Amino acid sequence: MAHYLVIVESPAKVKTIKKFLGSSYTVAASQGHVRDLPKSSLGIDIEHDYEPKYITIRGKGDILASLRKEAKKSDKVYLATDPDREGEAISWHLAAALKLDSKKMRRITFNEITKNAVKASLKEARDIDMNLVDAQQARRVLDRMVGYRLSPVLWAKVKRGLSAGRVQSVALRLVADREDEINAFIPEEYWTLDAVLKIKGEKRPLTARFYGTDKKKMTIGSEKELKEILKTVENAEFKITDIKTSERIRKAPLPFTTSTLQQEAAKALNFGTQKTMRIAQQLYEGIDIKGNGTVGVITYLRTDSTRIADEADAAAREYISSVYGKEFAAKGQGRKNDGKKIQDAHEAIRPTDISMTPALLKDSLTRDQFRLYQLIWKRFAASRMTPAKYEATSVKIGAGEYCFTVSASKLVFEGFRSVYTEADEEKEESNVLVGGLSMDSVLTKEGLDPKQHFTQPPAHYTEASLVKALEELGIGRPSTYAPTISIILGRRYVTKEAKNLYITEIGEVVNNMMKQSFPSIVDVHFTANMEGLLDMVEEGKVQWKEIIRNFYPDLDEAVKKAEKELETVKIEDEVTDVVCEECGRNMVIKYGPHGKFLACPGFPECRNTKPYLEKIGVPCPVCGKDIVIRKTKKGRRYYGCEANPECEFMSWQKPSKEKCPECGSYMVEKGTKLACANEKCGYVTNLDKKSSSVQARY
Repeated sequence: MAHYLVIVESPAKVKTIKKFLGSSYTVAASQGHVRDLPKSSLGIDIEHDYEPKYITIRGKGDILASLRKEAKKSDKVYLATDPDREGEAISWHLAAALKLDSKKMRRITFNEITKNAVKASLKEARDIDMNLVDAQQARRVLDRMVGYRLSPVLWAKVKRGLSAGRVQSVALRLVADREDEINAFIPEEYWTLDAVLKIKGEKRPLTARFYGTDKKKMTIGSEKELKEILKTVENAEFKITDIKTSERIRKAPLPFTTSTLQQEAAKALNFGTQKTMRIAQQLYEGIDIKGNGTVGVITYLRTDSTRIADEADAAAREYISSVYGKEFAAKGQGRKNDGKKIQDAHEAIRPTDISMTPALLKDSLTRDQFRLYQLIWKRFAASRMTPAKYEATSVKIGAGEYCFTVSASKLVFEGFRSVYTEADEEKEESNVLVGGLSMDSVLTKEGLDPKQHFTQPPAHYTEASLVKALEELGIGRPSTYAPTISIILGRRYVTKEAKNLYITEIGEVVNNMMKQSFPSIVDVHFTANMEGLLDMVEEGKVQWKEIIRNFYPDLDEAVKKAEKELETVKIEDEVTDVVCEECGRNMVIKYGPHGKFLACPGFPECRNTKPYLEKIGVPCPVCGKDIVIRKTKKGRRYYGCEANPECEFMSWQKPSKEKCPECGSYMVEKGTKLACANEKCGYVTNLDKKSSSVQARY
């Protein structure tokens, strides 16, 4: 009787797949990659056309020996690693490491780990796709070149184990650029004006928002402008001038891609990108379902496609029609086509069987698995449903030459909203209009409510919004978003506080070095173009070594130039006037994983260290002592008084010696400007050329 070997990546899949195949099949796991470039050297033969030098990964010898033994006994070997570039490359490495005969080796892929999908994949067995393998090889070699050539340069300049990476350095730059934007932001004043109106015959008053004139929208930019408007509207007659009612539809959301799942799980469930991917992997590989054994409950989790298989689409519509009613089931496939390159090999992320509702699986899943599965299930069900319909009403109210507006919408048909609402959407406010409102309604002014506001700076990146930015800019792929963010957090280049990402002191140092010495590596467009070239390798349009041949000489030149410049700069430990209380030597400034600190030069005999409080030469506006650069526990930089905790002064922006000429408060640096720290004052001047400074009010 014929015997077959199926090799998968993860041991968790073995259990699931074994169940679907008969006794003539042995299922074994490679436990990820089995060959890689060596850690001790570059591992790429520059002299011989950039040939990679692959070696067996330490600790994988026994696994390979066991697989080799099993392969010899088998009539056919099926390589069933993940259905993407990385999985294709693992299959190729396995074939090489196991010395598999091409006649008895076949590649199979499945987008979901279900009986039907696994059985179908055996019928569609194919050769290894070398275009996919080469795209992975190109990425791996590029990443190795950048990491191994650049990291020593950073190390030499800053002196501790820093690292650079082709995608991670761009992600770090995005966070740093956003921080610069926020720091340079000057708030601008604006006002809103609400009119509270009594409607004859109605108990509930109506609140209308100032719009401008009948023809033109106006922004109230100052108190002076507000007072001018108030003069007119205070004694004006309020009268309804227009009522418009229209139907508005809200389309059903698209099913999840890797990026949108990470974003929504962060907003709705407060999951980090890494946690989302870890739990999704568990759901994909197989869950022990009571009464059904081990079953993969979602499709493959690394995808940027919103496509759904026809069978799954039909099953979903049938389910929706029977459970919610025919009027809730949408017609035709929902598909995103925004002109971007999509790796459409896989479907979107969906449940493998829509009839397996979250409620049915609740007892078989952990709390986090249940919450993520429920999110995926609801989103998929919603994507096959009809739009929600609203009745939108817009009312214009005249007051002299000015106009106020009220708008509200009422849900008329729930559609997909009977199953799913997005995390952002739940926060939306919904006005309720008074029922008996008509053109003849008599309005009486009860009061006017003016409010002062200031424009807000751009939001700090969160893990979710950084993933969105990377995707929109075409940097990285679904499989790289989570590891990239994990790396910049793990290296402490970026810190996370209450979901927001902030650059640390050490992150600033690395980013500035990269921008100075290797501008193309941290250039967003360069990195996005590189991703485009890797896609072309996958499509068989570009030879992978061609990319390396064009890339490496420029990288080599930039590294040599940076090393040359470094030679001229002898980096000495900066000696301070702080005396070591243990041995009497003057302490020196060192760099550690968290940034600068004071250390005794007598190491290893004397191991004394202290926090380094760097003075900025500005007295504290509260007590007059020196202001120093401090860091939060997580490494985010701020400015505080050296007398802390006695003096509690702190500022996220760098304070200046200059006092505000208008209110006497202290000033802070915001990019190229100096701004009064008192928001209500609003004095701003140029930072550098005081003589020709432009002063402004906000």
